[in-house]
Amino acid sequence: MESSTSEPTRITVAEGDGIGPEITTAVLRILDAAGCGLSYERISVGEKEYLRGENSGISKDAWAVLRRNPLFLKGPITTPQGAGYKSVNVTLRKTLGLFANVRPCRSLHPYVRTQHPGMDVVVVRENEEDLYAGIEHRQTTDVFQCLKIVSIPGTEKIIRYAFDYALANGRKKVTCLVKDNIMKVTDGLFSDTFRRIGKEYPGLAQEVQIIDIGTARVATQPGRYDVVVTLNLYGDILSDVTAELSGSVGMAGSANVGDHLAMFEAIHGSAPDIAGLDAANPSGLLNAACMLLVHAGKGAQAELVQNAWLSTLEDGVHTADIYREGLSKQRVGTRAFADAVIARLGRAPRELVAAKASGEPMPRYTYKRASPRKDLCGIDVFVCDERSAPDELAAKIRAAAGDILQLKLITNRGVKVWPEGFAETFCTDHWRCRFVGPSVKIHESKATYEVISPQKIIALLSALEENGIEVVKTENLYLFDGVRGFSLGQGE
Repeated sequence: MESSTSEPTRITVAEGDGIGPEITTAVLRILDAAGCGLSYERISVGEKEYLRGENSGISKDAWAVLRRNPLFLKGPITTPQGAGYKSVNVTLRKTLGLFANVRPCRSLHPYVRTQHPGMDVVVVRENEEDLYAGIEHRQTTDVFQCLKIVSIPGTEKIIRYAFDYALANGRKKVTCLVKDNIMKVTDGLFSDTFRRIGKEYPGLAQEVQIIDIGTARVATQPGRYDVVVTLNLYGDILSDVTAELSGSVGMAGSANVGDHLAMFEAIHGSAPDIAGLDAANPSGLLNAACMLLVHAGKGAQAELVQNAWLSTLEDGVHTADIYREGLSKQRVGTRAFADAVIARLGRAPRELVAAKASGEPMPRYTYKRASPRKDLCGIDVFVCDERSAPDELAAKIRAAAGDILQLKLITNRGVKVWPEGFAETFCTDHWRCRFVGPSVKIHESKATYEVISPQKIIALLSALEENGIEVVKTENLYLFDGVRGFSLGQGE
């Protein structure tokens, strides 16, 4: 995206809601004063569009502008409460293919309060998949479901991006955080892909950690981490943790990067309680704008702006959220803070590490789909039954299925309750019944599954329906080149 002409680089700007217009105005004034060579095409997204009837908060005209300009600076958005309103951020990320969310978090000690003066961590978060696919259902009176979607191409793209980002920015280590000891198929794919792709980057230190202990260590020992790559939900939580640890969520910016477009935003919300009071800190959006400049090939301008910002903090010119008696020299509002940064353009910080813009990897990842042999070997049938005990339900289902397929096990909330279940296990009205081919020896610890025909599935479902068994969901079970493509039940 580097500009080789004197023509301004056109970017899309959305002020957003709440404090959005104030901090956006402040940031654009700083960028213009720094001679960043930008022109702005403005759009409206968020609360006003919701109230006009746009459930996604984005109008068709706004979509056209977004697709025309490869760079987008967005203020914080208010999503109205209540059903039917889709998050603008999630919609933009997924619709425009913004697969990588990048959140650098560096402490600004001693000028911003932090427990970890040397903290410097970047969280690279997968941005389109996982539980944020938003595929949810209520299946029975008791049970609600959210599907966790993890794909091979989505995983490969984000992991390659994390390694490329580390190289481009002079980082030394990449850590993968997952829960693959429990979610062996989805998170297992993520960690396996990390190890496989990591072999292509021998100059970088690499490790895989479990997300829970990894998050605890990030909170207590952030010096152990450099670049962290993880799945969508984990990354959302972890990046707020790192931002807060480094000083304040209100100071952090983020990039949302795709093959064709990149969106830059502060990670904080719209803070309607202080909107219009000239009290908001524009630092988060300013840091996001500096990431935009680097992505646009304007590294020198990004350094100029960030060093002026660091000098402002060193001089004790602070907004209310970071103001500290005895350390801060002047408590200022949004406009005055922007004025202070502009006045320091051309200065470098005295104690804080001066900004040095590194390169940004330009994602152009291609995915070559493999062609494994895919064999149908069974089906998980989820049924609703509010009255039966596990043994009673198994007897009814086996009688209905006859010799079409054999019932291998029944689980409730993932725990095996038949055969040989425990009376202490609490059960809801939602049961997973796993069926396999008639000749599979179900008592072997390592079953050899037989291939079955789709007609067997159809016949089974018809038999269950005819016998009054309520089916609420099914999942086919497949072997991929002979390897199980499904997890075992707890206790199976």
